[in-house]
Amino acid sequence: MDKSSKIYIAGHTGLVGSALVRKFTNEGYNNLVYTPWPEYDLRNQKQTNDFYKREKPEYVFLAAARVGGILANSTYPAEFIYDNIMISVNIIHASYVYGVRKLLNLGSSCVYPKHAPQPLKEEYLLSGPLEQTNEPYAIAKISAIKLCHYYNKQYGTNFISVMPTNLYGPGDNFDLETSHVLPALIRKCHLAKCLENNDWDSIRDDLNKRPIGNIDGKSPNDVLLSLLEKYGILSNNNSEIRNGAPLKVVLKLWGSGNPRREFLYVDDLADAIVFIMSNYNAKELGEFVNIGTGKELTILELSNIIKKIIGFKGRIDWDNINPDGTPQKTLNLDRLNKLGWKYKYSLSDGIKVDYQYYLRHLEKVE
Repeated sequence: MDKSSKIYIAGHTGLVGSALVRKFTNEGYNNLVYTPWPEYDLRNQKQTNDFYKREKPEYVFLAAARVGGILANSTYPAEFIYDNIMISVNIIHASYVYGVRKLLNLGSSCVYPKHAPQPLKEEYLLSGPLEQTNEPYAIAKISAIKLCHYYNKQYGTNFISVMPTNLYGPGDNFDLETSHVLPALIRKCHLAKCLENNDWDSIRDDLNKRPIGNIDGKSPNDVLLSLLEKYGILSNNNSEIRNGAPLKVVLKLWGSGNPRREFLYVDDLADAIVFIMSNYNAKELGEFVNIGTGKELTILELSNIIKKIIGFKGRIDWDNINPDGTPQKTLNLDRLNKLGWKYKYSLSDGIKVDYQYYLRHLEKVE
């Protein structure tokens, strides 16, 4: 790729897509093209083909997807499998038909079996049953990996797939109905801190910025308290709420806190993606490449880090009734290490940046 190459970023407003836009823009690339929603629905083959026919991109980054955490995956399984399959099929096929020079397909570490050996090696794909809570999304992502693989095999295309670990950073989705664990913890700890300080102005400001359902900051206190309680932010000190005194607040989180996870700052992922696309071809990489840090921690440890950064002083409890998801998910990075790339952001530094992003931005990022 050179600075004038026509580069199409599918999903340019999402977490990964916006990080790619930042990277390319900062490095002086000047021919980026997008398919903004709702003008383009990438589930629609005709709209996707019309875009390719007109723009004829040379390089494609497939970062468009319907994403979410355990709650979203469990609530909307049909949408998660349908939307993600249709998006990837339309973009990958159009990239073949219109002669794209190179495509990078963004996968997810959830493609691995629930009980695969740790750390997860690329060859463990399809070696066992998937985690049920995100199976629809995982099946769609596996389909995209295989589609790239077989187009390369049959048609000689240069379609690369990468499997990042759990991502976070500017562009995160903080909607408590659909967010992943790290941004959800940032928002819950922030709201818990506000309630702890009896700071209703900040609670209302938060909900005006990012309403939950039909509830925003204009709602009465009792409605807001019920909403906070729904998401595990609890206080029974109603008299102190009325007189403005500091409150004792408990944050109750899903699961046991024991699952182990690995997290990668999204700008590090963008750097890795561009590095791979600039230096390697599909034949050199195998079916796909893991991208991560190689460092894991429990969700309990993550919640304590976020709690300290945000300044919430209350207690965290765990709700063992709700599912944990996959017990452990850490990527083997042998292939990536041989390519010569390494992450830059520590977890604590990345979370600090993400929290500032959360406070700074007024609208929920789709």
